[in-house]
Amino acid sequence: MLAKNIPNHVAIIMDGNGRWALSRGKNRVDGHKAGADTLFKTIQDACSLGINYLSVYAFSTENFKRPQTEVNFIMALFVKGIKKHLKTLLENDIKIVFSGREKELPNNVVEAMNDTSKVSKNNKGLVLNICINYGGHAEIVDMVKSIVNNHIEVDKINEALINNYLYHNLPAVDLLIRTSGEQRISNFMLWQVAYAEMYFSKLYWPEFNLNEFKKAISTYQKRDRRFGGLK
Repeated sequence: MLAKNIPNHVAIIMDGNGRWALSRGKNRVDGHKAGADTLFKTIQDACSLGINYLSVYAFSTENFKRPQTEVNFIMALFVKGIKKHLKTLLENDIKIVFSGREKELPNNVVEAMNDTSKVSKNNKGLVLNICINYGGHAEIVDMVKSIVNNHIEVDKINEALINNYLYHNLPAVDLLIRTSGEQRISNFMLWQVAYAEMYFSKLYWPEFNLNEFKKAISTYQKRDRRFGGLK
């Protein structure tokens, strides 16, 4: 793997927790537990690989359609995971931001998000963007509403301004990884992945590891990115 062409911004659709658990005769919630452990290992791997921005799809707007017991478990697991790993994340100089709509989230989840963002805001290392109650359509709708509410003149609307009105002004995604063998974007960061290279792993998310991460990056490094132009 070449060290000089590491993607600046990697986004991951962490898919397959439930199927991983069911394939082993376990409950779906056991898959979410294993998936949470994999996430924090992957964050550390991203730091070691020299990635500057990591966006992860933790919970979509559509995931609220799942059984309430499963939703409640995921929300509790999120708060527990943040508390468990926050010290390590801060020690690694990671800046943590959150993307998504807060309104539908439980109060303790929003409180954990706000506290985490506050204590990590001055960190200079990896920027970790956790997308929770997130949808690409929702982000675009919220962006348009913000522009309208701020009475921006039509002639001043351009791509740079739109970036400023998204949940966070992050660089474009260079590499999008999805696990579990599914090959679709699922309403994730639709604006930001416009020219992303895509890597679809057959592994369920709890199985994702450093070797597979390196394989995804190695595949990315072999791609010819032309951005619509000619070379």
